[in-house]
Amino acid sequence: AWLLYPLLLAVLASSVVSGRRDWAHHGAPMFADLTVREMKAVRAYFHGLPQLGLTDARSKTLKKNSILLIELHLPRKHEALRALDRGQAKPQRQARVVVQFGNQTKPNITEYIVSPLPSPTSHEIKTFKGNRPIQFDSRPITATEYVHIVAILEKISTKAQKILFETTGGFSFTNCTNRCLTFSDIAPRGVGPGERRSWIMLQKFVEGYFIHPVGFEVLINHQDLDPEKWTVEKVWYNGQYFDSVEELVAKYEAGDVEKAKLPEHDDDDLYSTYIPRGHSNTPSDIHGPKLVEPQGPRYHIDHNFIEYAGWSFAYRVRSSAGLQIFDLRFNGERIAYEISLQEAIAIYSGDTPAAMQTKYIDAGWAMGTSTFELAPGIDCPEIATFVDLYHYYDTDKPVRYKNALCIFEMTTGMALRRHFNSDFEGGYNFYGGLENTVLVVRTTSTVYNYDYIWDFHFYQNGVMESKVSATGYIHATFFTPNGLHYGTKVYNYVLGNLHTHLIHYKVDLDIAGRENSFESMDLKFVNFTNPWSPKNTIVQSKLHRTQHKTERSAAFRFGKKFPRYVHFYNANEKNKWGHEKGYRIQFNSHAYSVLPRGWREENGISWSRYPLAVTRHKDSEQTSSSIYTQNDPWEPVVSFEDYIRNNEDIVNQDLVAWVTVGFLHVPHSEDIPNTATPGNSVGFFLRPFNFFNEDPSLASKSTVIVRPGKDGKPKVQRWTPEVVGHCVTDKPFFFNGTYAGV
Repeated sequence: AWLLYPLLLAVLASSVVSGRRDWAHHGAPMFADLTVREMKAVRAYFHGLPQLGLTDARSKTLKKNSILLIELHLPRKHEALRALDRGQAKPQRQARVVVQFGNQTKPNITEYIVSPLPSPTSHEIKTFKGNRPIQFDSRPITATEYVHIVAILEKISTKAQKILFETTGGFSFTNCTNRCLTFSDIAPRGVGPGERRSWIMLQKFVEGYFIHPVGFEVLINHQDLDPEKWTVEKVWYNGQYFDSVEELVAKYEAGDVEKAKLPEHDDDDLYSTYIPRGHSNTPSDIHGPKLVEPQGPRYHIDHNFIEYAGWSFAYRVRSSAGLQIFDLRFNGERIAYEISLQEAIAIYSGDTPAAMQTKYIDAGWAMGTSTFELAPGIDCPEIATFVDLYHYYDTDKPVRYKNALCIFEMTTGMALRRHFNSDFEGGYNFYGGLENTVLVVRTTSTVYNYDYIWDFHFYQNGVMESKVSATGYIHATFFTPNGLHYGTKVYNYVLGNLHTHLIHYKVDLDIAGRENSFESMDLKFVNFTNPWSPKNTIVQSKLHRTQHKTERSAAFRFGKKFPRYVHFYNANEKNKWGHEKGYRIQFNSHAYSVLPRGWREENGISWSRYPLAVTRHKDSEQTSSSIYTQNDPWEPVVSFEDYIRNNEDIVNQDLVAWVTVGFLHVPHSEDIPNTATPGNSVGFFLRPFNFFNEDPSLASKSTVIVRPGKDGKPKVQRWTPEVVGHCVTDKPFFFNGTYAGV
């Protein structure tokens, strides 16, 4: 009977894992983004409420009540866990709806929670922590507002037509056919709460117009909901400030202004284009290496639920902020409840007013909706599974973003583990190796000029990597000699402005349960008498652990020494060797603080003070930022500092790690035409630390072992087919590039 005991344990273990898998699969739809049907039902429900007086979002007036955003409202964590851990009924699906009330005496923004989906019958007002009101001036800018901005720019540029024409060599904002000007608008829109005035710079409208500034910037006050009352507050031309367009024109005509004259550029040799130039040493008649799946994919996708090599998780792409994964498990054991992108900022410096003012806070531009089409063979391998995304933001019907997310397995071209065991006599005892394959979930955000590539990587050994790679065009302004303090001259009259990218993530770890603790580990030198040679001493490193018991203790400031290891563990669950089961976060980052603590706009990005902060989970602390921070960072609706201010106990609690990664970018001539990804990737790893009894990739059947046979020939032991085979897609490259309402 005792022989049956291990077998019984194995059967019980596999049935538990199987049950967990079923519950995880059953619970995944709780985290799925809203369907087109659900979005349309929510819109119809709200437009059917006469007291709200809603009209179309894209109608030309700003004095209107309209829906800005519809997206999933997440269930409370404890309710979701009942479905995920016990297979109980899922909480009803709900939507978050943001409504702009512009057509009333005191305009405001109100958020609602609508339920149940897919057929809503009720709604309630959604509040923020501390019941902070949403200021109307903090609302994101909309397509309708841009229509009116274009209209005032047409008036401005008509007055300055001669100046712009002479400066640019024949470009104009209106009546321009193929020699047109365009614009970039800068945020935040003012220097304090309650303002809505934007610096706007003009650029040549050519491929890559971001790096074609013409030296003309204008400050427009567009706070009034009647665009006829908008005003020009300042004008900047070629290093000089003017109080009005009329003043600039008069002084220009009088010869009191130093005129700028941009050099002509040939349309066939445009420095901002992707068209190849220069000598290439790569043959162009053959393709480079390609990724193949000889027998098809080894991962499984069911709607928003993914399984691969022991991993399982659900995903969504939040319209406001982007990619999130939920209920992350390895072999049925949960590692994290949520890992999600929260915010991306780029804080600039410069000599022109637009550059001085640029502090981009990208959730305010709905970076989650900037998920445009991915190109096979470039953005993702041809073999990837491509997924359409649907968003409802500043629109009157859901918009389909074709092939905006991709999932694929790849080989890294590097062994996960290997060893050559030499016999030191010209031969070997054995060779063992395991190829490193990884599942990638990828989407992108093109927030105007910059492209962020968002990745989650899942390795066979229980490691997860979160990674962002920055590319796209630099934010460039008109060159002035003083500008060299704030960047690099990258072309005639073009300054690449220095800036820091910071990315914020929420990592809600649930390691072997919700009761987790947090410690940091460092090394300390110890000096003691050598026990086998008492005349000498030994100096060596000793492990020094610090348990962090409160939120303040676990908030690590930039500029202070950061511990070598940060370790989250469950004190109640141990592995076979008596160690608490844990995971550590390992940073790949060159981030640093971007503004002095408490300095105006810094209040809105108080999370940027900390590479790592650890808090107790609260449903009321769902996000570290909001879509309103960009246009009111001074008095933000969501203040991350509030989350750690009460300094709660974090021992044996449900813990959330808030992670900041990033890098400084001093642009350089190699950023022309635009920024490349190598060296511009940052992120973090979640790495098991005594969570398993041994490396879980031992389960992989891709291992190869070679031993010398008795006949002197190598004897290969393997568990996968000996011959790989080969296959590449016979489909030509395809790319549609359109996104439209459905």
